[in-house]
Amino acid sequence: MKPFLVALLVTVLCAKQAYSLFCYTCDNEHSNWNCLKYYKCEDHEKFCTTTYSSVGLGKDKGYRITKKCSAECPETNLNFGVAAYSTKCCDSFLCNFSGANSIKISYAVMFLGIAASLICVARAGL
Repeated sequence: MKPFLVALLVTVLCAKQAYSLFCYTCDNEHSNWNCLKYYKCEDHEKFCTTTYSSVGLGKDKGYRITKKCSAECPETNLNFGVAAYSTKCCDSFLCNFSGANSIKISYAVMFLGIAASLICVARAGL
């Protein structure tokens, strides 16, 4: 059983990382809370984007948020006084929650978790 676990561990660690990108999506929403639906991006889409736009002054200012998958990273930041338009992009799992780039997954922590699990299984003699 132990040779099987070692072979499985080697296979998992040596395999090329293949994953699908998931992003939050919404279209022209007034609030980020309306943008919590997620979507599996197509293979050619490598980025999650969040676009904020605002028009108006003071308390009459209106906001719009659009989130989606994208093949390109079109980061922009335009401000015209009464109107503003900003696009941020990121490239990890559900990273466009707030529009800021989120904390990346630590592969070292993932490896240690998998190794610790395999050691526990090996000690149990399974």
